[in-house]
Amino acid sequence: MTTMPTALIAEDEPLLAAALQAELARAWPGLRVAATVGDGASAVEQALALRPDVLFLDIRMPVMDGLDAAAELAERWDERDAPFPALVFVTAYDQYAVRAFEAQALDYVLKPLRPERLAKTVRRLRASLARGASRKSGNDEGGSTPAGDTTLQATAEQLHRLLAALQPAAAATGAPLRQLPVSVPGSGGASIRMVPIDDVLYLQAADKYVRVVTADGDHLLRTPLKDLLPQLDAGQFWQIHRAILVRADAIDTVQRDEAGRLRLALRGCPEWLAVSRLYAHRFKAM
Repeated sequence: MTTMPTALIAEDEPLLAAALQAELARAWPGLRVAATVGDGASAVEQALALRPDVLFLDIRMPVMDGLDAAAELAERWDERDAPFPALVFVTAYDQYAVRAFEAQALDYVLKPLRPERLAKTVRRLRASLARGASRKSGNDEGGSTPAGDTTLQATAEQLHRLLAALQPAAAATGAPLRQLPVSVPGSGGASIRMVPIDDVLYLQAADKYVRVVTADGDHLLRTPLKDLLPQLDAGQFWQIHRAILVRADAIDTVQRDEAGRLRLALRGCPEWLAVSRLYAHRFKAM
């Protein structure tokens, strides 16, 4: 007996969530909506628990938005348990965002919902799931791959490119920073110390601050990582996780574990740092 495909809807507006579920019932009667949640963090946890075939993610949600939720889920998903769900982003009409989704072959539906557009998405999803089932049973005879029918690593790379495309263009900041003004411990923020950028081993987001790690200790910078990024030399600092940048010339060792996950060690730093799937493409040679 064929298993009924399942979906998870993440939408913070209950009326819109109900409307999407109703339209899906008409467009795809064989799809079972396993759960509906109202924020991105809950979407990640429920997706990990329920392992749906399809995940509808609203772009703008509290706690964690749809893009961050997709990135978090791609990082935490274990393909040995189940295939990664097909992603469909739900967004208010934005021509720039729509072009970005289409460029990365990631599906989307627009608010307000239009039955004909949702029907197109449903056709693509059903074709993708059918192909996945055929490949799993060993009956795949080749042919083109429908949009969305990708490996988890390929999906992670799609998400990485999508996030980069949707990142607001940074204002020109002149030459990259050469020093970072960090807080002096015990001064209550009244004193700062200038840390040369060449002394920094890695930078880690810490709420509204950035943890600045050097060979001689940790420091706090009172600037969010997203605001600091445009001021850094992208060739000097590599992003290996949405919350971590490392100094490229400090990388000493990169290792892959049995599950295929990467981690790296920096010269002068005893910690091992996890490399997110979204940024693993930097080490594809491994």
